[in-house]
This record gives sequence, C-alpha cells and structure tokens, in this order.
Amino acid sequence: LISCDDSEREQLHTAVTFLNMKMKDAKDGGKVIGSERIAVMAALNIAHEFLAYKRQNADYTKTIDKTIQRVRNKLDEALTSGKQLEVQ
Repeated sequence: LISCDDSEREQLHTAVTFLNMKMKDAKDGGKVIGSERIAVMAALNIAHEFLAYKRQNADYTKTIDKTIQRVRNKLDEALTSGKQLEVQ
C-alpha cells in the first residue's frame, strides 16, 4: 500500500500502470530474469526515455527562443524605422 492525498490518487494509478507496463515489457523481452532485475531494467528504460524527452524539449525550447528573438528584433527594427519616418 502507498499512501497519498486524494488529489494525487489518479496520478499514482497512472504511474503504477505505466511502471507495470514497462516491467512487463522488460520481462517479455526474455533477457532479464528476476523481479529485482526486471525492476532495474524498467527503471533504466524509463530514465532513458525521460532523458531523451528532456533533450528533445530543450532543443525545441532553444528553437522557440531563437524564433522569438528574431521576431523581437524585427519588431524593434520596424518600430525604429517608423519613428524615423515620423520625425522626417
């Protein structure tokens, strides 16, 4: 049994289902024997997926940041050009 707040119960069930699926995948692979080894293999697979997602998210964030900076620069240029036209 694992205790948690009622508000966390659904997330806990989702995590349990996900972990069971990963452990079943490791077991069905046939290369890992023993509950502890299956659990470690599942943990390694989950960590690998998490790190890959984190790396992908970081790359995506960098791309978005660069795009936002380009848009800001263009807006600054447009506003600067507009001010110069108004003064002349």
